[in-house]
Amino acid sequence: MSKMPITFLLKLVQIVGGLVAIAYLSACIYLVFWQNRFIFFPSSIIEITPAGLASFEDVWLPVLGSSGKVERIHGWWIPGEGKQTVLYLHGNGINIGANVNHAMRFHQLGFSVLLIDYRGYGRSEGDFPTEASVYRDAETAWHYLTGERQISAKDIFIYGHSLGGAIAIDLAAKHPEAAGLIVESSFTSMRNMVNERPVFQLFPADIILHQRFDSISKVRSLKMPVLFIHGMLDTEIPYGMSKMLFAAAPSPKRLFLVPDAGHNNVASIAGVEYLQTVQNFVRLATHSINK
Repeated sequence: MSKMPITFLLKLVQIVGGLVAIAYLSACIYLVFWQNRFIFFPSSIIEITPAGLASFEDVWLPVLGSSGKVERIHGWWIPGEGKQTVLYLHGNGINIGANVNHAMRFHQLGFSVLLIDYRGYGRSEGDFPTEASVYRDAETAWHYLTGERQISAKDIFIYGHSLGGAIAIDLAAKHPEAAGLIVESSFTSMRNMVNERPVFQLFPADIILHQRFDSISKVRSLKMPVLFIHGMLDTEIPYGMSKMLFAAAPSPKRLFLVPDAGHNNVASIAGVEYLQTVQNFVRLATHSINK
């Protein structure tokens, strides 16, 4: 009689252990195929446009999808007073509508601005985004500016916020002829971001992670001036990651840390100092080009 409960408990432990192992393996498989669902958070609803703030036009840029079908990227072209242009690459949430107010800061400084939505965001066509697809979308926007708009590469500044910073770094590494790069509130790599999320540390990230966004490796090959910006109260991405990116990047480079700012409010907290920092960086980059 006394053996039956022990045998039962052993079988129960085996069953529970088996179920846990199956659940863990299933979670790993899910993360292999669907990890981009934990990285990108697009919305199709655009709540704010530049209407009433500046003249602008809708642009539709064709790009070849993975299925071989031509898909269209939607964006806004906001012409500025000067010849210099900002290619604006937003972060992983919502769409270009959430970035209008910040884009207008660059417009205020005299820049023309091109904002694009990656495929799967806003009014852009295509499936749910991946690392490879957003890189292609940024490349498409670059060729639109240099091709259809006939803007010289030495007049284009690439700007990226958060995940958009990783996309901007990738694009800048491919186009050293650009005037400069501005990376705000971004990270060193997706692998390092996993370390900031305890729940994902339960999984073998080095094996299953393929959406890598390995900025820390790419910044070493940059051939243009770069400005890193970060809020020191950022709870999404530690500002220490911008310090590491800055340390790895070649000169000329600048680092602007804002003590009381979080992830999305650096410009509003820094105020005039933010605008002055960007202006000073543009002067630095322009001087570097004209040397």
